[in-house]
Amino acid sequence: MAATHKKHLLSASALQLGTSVDKLVEEFEAGWQPETTDYLRKLVEFCSLKALNQMCLKIGEKISDGSLSRFTYSMMLAWVMPDSADEVSYDECVAKEKEERKIPPKETEEQDEIPLFYSDLMPLLVDHEPSVGEDAFVRLGSLFPLVADVVNGRFAFETLTAPTGNRLHFPAYDKFLKEIDKCIKHLQKQATPKGVELADDEFILHVEGIASTQRVVRHIGATSWPGRLSLTNYALYFDAMGVLSYEDAFKIDLSKYIDHHLKSGATGPWGAPLFDKAIIYESPELSESVILEFPEMTSSTRRDHWLALSKEVMLLHQFLNKFKIESPIQAWEMHSRTMLGIIRLHAAREMLRISPPDPTKFLIFALFDELPKGDYVLEELAKGLKNANSWRACSASSILRSLNVSQQSIALTEVKEEPAGESESVSGEADNFSTLESAINQAREEEKETLIAKATTEGLKQEGIGDNILVLKEQLRPLMNVVPLFQDIVQWKQPATTLLVIITTLVITYKEWFHQAVAAFLLWVVAKMVKARRENVRDKLNKIVVSRGSDQTTIESIVSAQQGFITVQDIVKTMTIATMKIQSILVSRTNKHGNTVMLVIVGSAMLIAVVPLKFIAMATTVYYFVTTSKLGKYIANDRGNRRLKEWWESIPVVPVEIEDKASNIESNSSMYQD
Repeated sequence: MAATHKKHLLSASALQLGTSVDKLVEEFEAGWQPETTDYLRKLVEFCSLKALNQMCLKIGEKISDGSLSRFTYSMMLAWVMPDSADEVSYDECVAKEKEERKIPPKETEEQDEIPLFYSDLMPLLVDHEPSVGEDAFVRLGSLFPLVADVVNGRFAFETLTAPTGNRLHFPAYDKFLKEIDKCIKHLQKQATPKGVELADDEFILHVEGIASTQRVVRHIGATSWPGRLSLTNYALYFDAMGVLSYEDAFKIDLSKYIDHHLKSGATGPWGAPLFDKAIIYESPELSESVILEFPEMTSSTRRDHWLALSKEVMLLHQFLNKFKIESPIQAWEMHSRTMLGIIRLHAAREMLRISPPDPTKFLIFALFDELPKGDYVLEELAKGLKNANSWRACSASSILRSLNVSQQSIALTEVKEEPAGESESVSGEADNFSTLESAINQAREEEKETLIAKATTEGLKQEGIGDNILVLKEQLRPLMNVVPLFQDIVQWKQPATTLLVIITTLVITYKEWFHQAVAAFLLWVVAKMVKARRENVRDKLNKIVVSRGSDQTTIESIVSAQQGFITVQDIVKTMTIATMKIQSILVSRTNKHGNTVMLVIVGSAMLIAVVPLKFIAMATTVYYFVTTSKLGKYIANDRGNRRLKEWWESIPVVPVEIEDKASNIESNSSMYQD
């Protein structure tokens, strides 16, 4: 079977190039180095890449007649099993992988509600012919970015082939390419936003709000405006619906390198936050946020889709500015790769309608903006983009140009065109992407660990506030046990320990050993962690058991809750009165209190300026412990505390008037602005 695939691919390559297999072999051997191993694989790669470069010039026709999908699929099969010696190991790997995939994946809540008589398209596009795996798919993506991007190809393949056991069969692959071509043609037919003239390198990537799609609503205060929303590789455009036609489009520029943000939010009629189906755009250039709602009956799939696409465009321009991608060719290549990623996402959603895929898995920047160590991947991507000094016929920008999407007028004389016939062309790709692939694999491993850690907190997030408070109290119990010990030390119930604490505090303060004290505390924490590890506390602490039960009766619980509420209410009242009294002192509402506070502040400032701070801290420590001792209580005089309380209570506050309507409060705050 392996020999058949090899012969078929070599014959197809020769037919595409209008030559014979023997001439291709001769051309390959002219640059072949005998000491190099893996002759057969290199020959297949050389011939297939040369033919692929030729096919990319008329890619639209090749997709329609199915020749491109058949040829590129044969390339992947040839890479997987290029000779008979590898065929046995290939079959074993496939069988092992299928055995591992027998465990059904964990389904989401939305997938659980899907009726059994519905199905996505992917499981139906399976045949009994050999299938390809992730490595071959990503390798093809590195040479032919219409299929996948080498940066996120593994994530896209995993998501796309989840219904088919992470194996890609030819019918599904052929359908995927044709859906990509269909999406491109559909986007080319979309109308330009009203009153907008798109730039030469600006293209529409998604549209909703028209007759054939669902509604999009913009909320401005308490008013709502339905309309059409269009996304390009530079901006969002919203055309509000008028009486007979659309009004001029409102532009949200995503290409500016400013501190603007996109986030999900809740909205609804009259601005009420009822439905979590909106996107909120915030920018320092706008006086108020832009709120766009995507109404749908159940989930927030549309909103999540639009949010991911909009973030992808915004992060694209941030990437170009951050890494200073100034070459027009390099910048447009990155634009093209981003646009193809969005188009692939559209195609995947058409094939997985029942259970829409995670949109970030098909995007570049939105994906690695969320992944751990994703910034390392973007750094390697920028380095690879800057080091590219040759133009390939199957680059992302070239593919868009062949599909009549790109009208970008960039002079290709700035770069050196890559000869399509060099045998090192394919092998060089692996060297160029080795560092990038390493960063991607690291990000994937970090993601798996993060997902496992997040899964442990999902149950707690779904609980109510009462259960979370119980868990928090249980976690704080070790700290609460320290409070009685601290009270015993302060109240001299353990005189020896109290004296030791006083002497230690005074010595550390006098010698200024604060850094050493903090270091000793950190080492003590490490020692406790090592002790817990040696005692296998992690194995003993499999779960935390928290009881909701109470010894109180129902009436006692109600009374206790009411007393707690009254206590909180008293605390809020006390804090409010205290802040208002402080405000009266600061503005000298009564000169007597203002003068007293100013004299105390001036005296404190002179004391701090003259006396070293460590002596003040030592004196404060000694004074505090003396006042809590038996001697301090014996000589204590409550007259000073009484005078202070009387002085505090004699401070008047500004009268408060509560109004039902919002009033202008600038007059209350203007006194602090000067």
